[in-house]
Amino acid sequence: MTATTPAGGLEGVVATASRICYLDGERGVLAYCGYDIHDLARSASFEEVCHLLWHGRLPTRAELGDLQTALARGRPLPEAVLRVMRSLPPGNLMDAVRTMVSVLAHHDPDAGDDSPAAAERKAVRLTAQTGTLVATLGRLAAGGGPIAPDPVLGHAANFLYCLTGDRPTRLAERAFDVALVLHADHELNASTFAARVAAATLTDLHSAVVAGVAALKGPLHGGANAEVMKLLTAIGEDADDDRVETTIRGMLERKVKVPGFGHRVYRTEDPRATHLRRMSQELGEQAGSTRWFEISRRIEAVMQEATGINANVDFYSASTYHTLGIVADLFTPIFVVSRVAGWTAHVLEQYANNRLIRPRADYIGPGYPQHFVPLADRTAPVG
Repeated sequence: MTATTPAGGLEGVVATASRICYLDGERGVLAYCGYDIHDLARSASFEEVCHLLWHGRLPTRAELGDLQTALARGRPLPEAVLRVMRSLPPGNLMDAVRTMVSVLAHHDPDAGDDSPAAAERKAVRLTAQTGTLVATLGRLAAGGGPIAPDPVLGHAANFLYCLTGDRPTRLAERAFDVALVLHADHELNASTFAARVAAATLTDLHSAVVAGVAALKGPLHGGANAEVMKLLTAIGEDADDDRVETTIRGMLERKVKVPGFGHRVYRTEDPRATHLRRMSQELGEQAGSTRWFEISRRIEAVMQEATGINANVDFYSASTYHTLGIVADLFTPIFVVSRVAGWTAHVLEQYANNRLIRPRADYIGPGYPQHFVPLADRTAPVG
């Protein structure tokens, strides 16, 4: 390796300039277009955040109304899309999400039009459809049938309604809306970078989002909150503090990764975990049992004492989603429901000031030139 070779995984490498997301891992700061994530989680809806990511500013009341109308109009899935969805074999739901985003591209009214205005309309439409898509996949996997979105409900409430068939409580709707806000963007994570690399070729918006979905499917990027829920279930809802501590310390002694802790960027608590911790507790109180929250708190305390490593966004999203009645197989697809807003914002930004992303590699293979040996004279390596 040469002195100029970047660290593995491009750690610390600045790959582009962006107006969308600001991160300061040392101070635990996350901001969308300059707005602190704590302010957005407390006071903004997911729809407002979508407008912020796409346009760089919060909407006026009239603009928010127009966006809500456009999202409501875009949520229903074409019958042809539902037929394809029903035909998919059982399996990883992220495979289904990846496939169905491609299918949606074929049925988009702006298919074949890659103008800036059409790309913006696709961003709104795809964000609207993704919530319905993932909820419907969840229902089909559970043996149910599709439920049409309710145009009166907002984005978070519509997802829960299309998934369960019940209109959510005010707290459930708010909790899920906060989760969507917190997951909407996170700078150049693997999936967002994949989407921007695809967009830089001037492929269409749906194709760029498919690249993002494909990257998110990988276990080193998505899926940690599902692993957290598996851990909580393995410990057991009736576990006492001693059992929790024994389990976690045993994992640490065996050098088994405890899911939901640590982050590539943050050196403090992930600011998103702050809000999901509260949501987990409040939902548990409403449901009449805070055991999953209490066990999560105990795990967090043990990890802090033993390692000093902080919980990340995935840790408390697990108990939050579980208490909302969402199965673990849907946790990563739900990430898509939120992050599609950020992906499309980055794709639009890439289109607006595009240059093909084409980095170089530091070659460390056999020396040049190698002597070419004819096929008849080649022998297998020894050893």
